Amino acid sequence: MTRHGSPEPPERVRQLFDRIAPRYDQLNDLLSLGQHRLWKRQTLALLQPRPGERWLDLCCGTGDLALLLAERVRPGGRVLGLDAAAAPLALARSRSAARPWLALDWSQADALAVPEPDGAFDGAVMAYGLRNLPDAAAALAEVRRLLAPGGRAAVLDFNRTDGLPALVQRLALRRLVVPVARRAGLEDDYAYLERSLASFPSGVEQERLAQAAGFTQARHRPLAGGLMGVLLLAASP
Repeated sequence: MTRHGSPEPPERVRQLFDRIAPRYDQLNDLLSLGQHRLWKRQTLALLQPRPGERWLDLCCGTGDLALLLAERVRPGGRVLGLDAAAAPLALARSRSAARPWLALDWSQADALAVPEPDGAFDGAVMAYGLRNLPDAAAALAEVRRLLAPGGRAAVLDFNRTDGLPALVQRLALRRLVVPVARRAGLEDDYAYLERSLASFPSGVEQERLAQAAGFTQARHRPLAGGLMGVLLLAASP
């Protein structure tokens, strides 16, 4: 079986996100025309987090999705945002400090070895993180371990596909993303996007990996005309 994972060692990926953290949100808004915020909200709408639940945001970056989650699990719920890189987490902590009414915790840790007990969460999300981990199958197995019975999860990322969507992706990455990143002094870092997508599992492959990890339900849905995709997961009751 093919092992799907980032083409770069974990330490280099961590360093990459530490470097781009100060410009990450600004560039995401610019490069997606703000649509990444819509895709994250769509993902949460599919998951329907409920008040009082405990959720995990893996590879949380600067914390925008964790903050949205924390709003939805009020009152009584709590969200843990976890990332391996220190600089994005520092920005996430700063954001949450400005919203003290939200129940949020932050942890710098490896997404493949989360320091939390089995079944600790009602739900989990990972937005644009699975593609950057060294072993996608191990990551999905870790998500399954962390979910309580009946828990649900979603993985939002680029959709590795064929045909016109794949062509549009390549053109966008080469003619929009990398040139914009070049002007910000981050060309090499954003050129990594295309390399990481080349080794990322397709939607069908993600479903198979999730089923092998122990999920009873695994369904991949294309978003944004097939350019993006969300893997929806459920654990047995």
